[in-house]
Amino acid sequence: MDRSLAVERLLRDVPPHDLPRALRSALREHFGAESVELLMADYALTELCQVGEQPYTSEPIPVEGTTPGAAFVAQAAAFEPAGDGVTGYLPVSVRGDRLGVLAVTLPAEPEPPVWAELERFAEAVAHELFVADRDTDLYIQARRSSRLTLAAEMQWQLLPGRACTRAEFALGGQLEPAYAIYGDCFDWSASASKLAVTLINGMGEGSEAALLTNLAINALRNARRAGIPLDAQAELADQALYAHHRGAEHVAALLLEFDLATGAVAVVDAGSPRLWRLRDGKAERVVFDEQLPLGTFDGTIYEIESLQAGEGDRFVFVSDGVYDAVGTHGERYGDRELAEAVVKTADLPAAHVPGAVLRELTTRRHGGQAEDDAMVVCLDWFGPAAGSGGGISVRRAD
Repeated sequence: MDRSLAVERLLRDVPPHDLPRALRSALREHFGAESVELLMADYALTELCQVGEQPYTSEPIPVEGTTPGAAFVAQAAAFEPAGDGVTGYLPVSVRGDRLGVLAVTLPAEPEPPVWAELERFAEAVAHELFVADRDTDLYIQARRSSRLTLAAEMQWQLLPGRACTRAEFALGGQLEPAYAIYGDCFDWSASASKLAVTLINGMGEGSEAALLTNLAINALRNARRAGIPLDAQAELADQALYAHHRGAEHVAALLLEFDLATGAVAVVDAGSPRLWRLRDGKAERVVFDEQLPLGTFDGTIYEIESLQAGEGDRFVFVSDGVYDAVGTHGERYGDRELAEAVVKTADLPAAHVPGAVLRELTTRRHGGQAEDDAMVVCLDWFGPAAGSGGGISVRRAD
């Protein structure tokens, strides 16, 4: 049997918790690998944590300033000497969502096709990890370098992922503080013709805020999956929240629906999440008519507004934990600073932008604790893909 088929079949057949051992055994047998380690990116995307039989038993590897970190950030294989051999660090990613790095040490530098083969295995591992998370906690535990709060546990399990790419768009999102987030959240879903993006800022703190956000996200998903228009989705979610809290608790939300064939965007602005657009090197805030947050009053009627996305546009969404962040002298981050951050990160792919903006916030606080949780989501719009009803787009390089 072809060795590639043998390795991939083994990955499919082993129990989910046994993937690292099986991969180690297969690459040793078929490629002579001396060492194979699976490194998972932590929730803050600042460290790579080794997957072992017991969690929290190995020192995380910093992303910044290390060879495996360079492979993770660049999403390209990186190499370093290992005695007489070489260690290759191969990105473990699926559909743009960066999960970690596969470290493979070979006794001698192989021919380039061998590394290409191993890169395919790393991609296959990423797909298997998505399935494995249904049945084991091993990889979820490996992603955390410290304990999550209960609220953060609820929020991270609610997310669709942290990145997604298609021919028409690329998405990336991040929440901070990663291990203690509570009310902020995002959601997205793409079909053959539509992309739905939801930004949420739930009021309150701790697990109560997380419960409120969970109710809002699931009410919106339920309405979206019923196939009804965006304004009706907002109204049904509004009713669900009001029925439960009678107006005492509410959720600020920004709901968008992109037509993938035309770039036309339907928008319902129900609160505090804000949008910046980068077009032709200039960043500007896109302002909508702000309507009542979801759950404020019984029977609120919501109106849809329109926006047109142009090829090459970048959209950056932020919660009030970003634009209201307070510096060391009491000054707020504000629109000017946000516009500068959007321009400054223009050359980064969408998946990297949220982390870069949030690190800028940390720098402003000189590493101090945030007063509020914060969310950043970046969407690059490449334009209609062939077969979606429009022309062929020119895609931003990742």
